[in-house]
Amino acid sequence: MLIRKPQKVIRTWQTDSRVWNSFELRAGDIIVCTPPKTGTTWTQRIVGMLLAQSAQPQQIMDEQPWLDARFIPQQEVAAAMTAKEGRRGLKTHSPLTALPLHDDVLYINVARDPRDVAMSFHNHSTNYAEDLLAGFDRNGLDDPLIAAPFPRAPQDPRAFFRRWLRDPQYAPFDDFTIAEFAEIENSFWEARERPNVLLVHYNDLKADREGEMRRIAQFCGIETPEPLFAEMVAAAGFGSMKRDGAQMLGLAAQAFKGGADTFLHKGTNERWRGILTEQDLDDYRAAMEASVPADLKAWLEYGRRALVAPDAASALT
Repeated sequence: MLIRKPQKVIRTWQTDSRVWNSFELRAGDIIVCTPPKTGTTWTQRIVGMLLAQSAQPQQIMDEQPWLDARFIPQQEVAAAMTAKEGRRGLKTHSPLTALPLHDDVLYINVARDPRDVAMSFHNHSTNYAEDLLAGFDRNGLDDPLIAAPFPRAPQDPRAFFRRWLRDPQYAPFDDFTIAEFAEIENSFWEARERPNVLLVHYNDLKADREGEMRRIAQFCGIETPEPLFAEMVAAAGFGSMKRDGAQMLGLAAQAFKGGADTFLHKGTNERWRGILTEQDLDDYRAAMEASVPADLKAWLEYGRRALVAPDAASALT
């Protein structure tokens, strides 16, 4: 049942959340709701296998579309998803405040250390295909609220991080900086006690993929025979996803230089070490303290370890 309609609209070069005002969600729908580069595709792969009860590669972008993306024909995709029978999977990079909130729709939020997010997003942003960038430009120039072409990402990863921190010296900013990251994660952190909201962390998926997949399956109310579940766990490994990337991410071939191989880059953490200076890290900590509460900061940087033993997690900072 609908609890409330979207409370705000997100309009950027990549997103137009107004589609959620007219799209009818159904009981049992599963929405993977994340900032970019936190493990979105990984989680969608897991959800897709659970829904299909199959470990075979599927076209994730078709099966679980990013509904409020501006570079897809939104109304056509919405119509196709409306016609689709059974439970549906969807994706968004919008905060919960820009989505309709239902008590019988499942929302899976995925988090990752913001410094790792920024490094992964640097690879992502510096490998956009020219046609995709031209589309972003058109979106911005055609929208009077934006009225500007899409800002190109600096090639230098430290410069990119400074821009991600919204350092005025590195303006103009794109549409996914620390501000948007914090807004998304704050919105789901505030709703974390709802029984239809699940928080998943990239670190926990890496440390215990099977255990986290069981958490997701239980949350979705989906039971899978053990032999098949073991196949799914193997298929959700980074090596398997990299191998099957072209079959799962067909649109990536047009959207990114290097296609799916670029989109599924390394799957590693802490690439920021040796790139960011002590001043960068001090500025990052200050920005985080100003943007999110302390318990959320601990969760974002460490995952479930921070919830179980916050003192131990904070000691690692």
